[in-house]
Amino acid sequence: MKRSRPAKISLLLADVDGTLVTHEKVLTDRAVAAVNALRDAGIRFAVTSGRPPKGMGMLIEPLKIDTPIAAFNGGLFVNPDFSVIEGHTLPRNVGEVTVDLMQSHDLDVWLYKGSDWFIRDPKAPHVEREEWTVKFPPTIVRSFDGLLGQDAKIVGVSDDLERVKACEAACQQQLARLASAARSQPYYLDVTHPAANKGGVVDYLSRTLGIPAGEIATIGDMPNDILMFEKGGLAIAMGNGGPEVQDAADVVTDSCDDEGFANAVHNFILRG
Repeated sequence: MKRSRPAKISLLLADVDGTLVTHEKVLTDRAVAAVNALRDAGIRFAVTSGRPPKGMGMLIEPLKIDTPIAAFNGGLFVNPDFSVIEGHTLPRNVGEVTVDLMQSHDLDVWLYKGSDWFIRDPKAPHVEREEWTVKFPPTIVRSFDGLLGQDAKIVGVSDDLERVKACEAACQQQLARLASAARSQPYYLDVTHPAANKGGVVDYLSRTLGIPAGEIATIGDMPNDILMFEKGGLAIAMGNGGPEVQDAADVVTDSCDDEGFANAVHNFILRG
């Protein structure tokens, strides 16, 4: 990629986990100060994440967020008071194929629907961590029969990272234009509506805020951030991002545990 820096940056769009917050999900004082510095410079700030809206509630007050919040990778746009602006959901037939593909790769399946999170095994990997992250508990079900349809996001989970990667490729091939499939963490595969991806978030914010896409800087750490890198004007990869993410960016900052977000704001946006 490695494009020249745009002449003007009017908005920074940030991923959350592994980018804006540390691996321990901490929003540091330096990150807050960096967003305040952007605001003082007349640059707006927005967030997008695979998290549900409630899972980003802890960011709104300290960062004084006043832009639409893109939850579920753009599957649902809400105002800072969580009132719904618009959403994109998966139809039942796509949900059924997705669940079958994930099960065939031995992934645990999570279903996000409206404000609810459904799982089948409360002791499965990362359930406890996810509950702590999103700040609300899952609903335990025996099966997803009768639940599929109008789903905001379906997640495949496994600590076998090669299995997750293989399932991502299978979903991308078999679902084609019916859904967007990308890893939001090495152990999470997110499947959403085809319009619900972070590239679509750039388009949405550009349209609704009246900011040219070329004036939007983006920052992230995972493969699902690459689509927003391609749509925006300056792409910043985190130092903890994998090679494919860093190769897709214009510049690379430090790790999320080494103030990479704050350093990127000062080194590549404000100083630039």
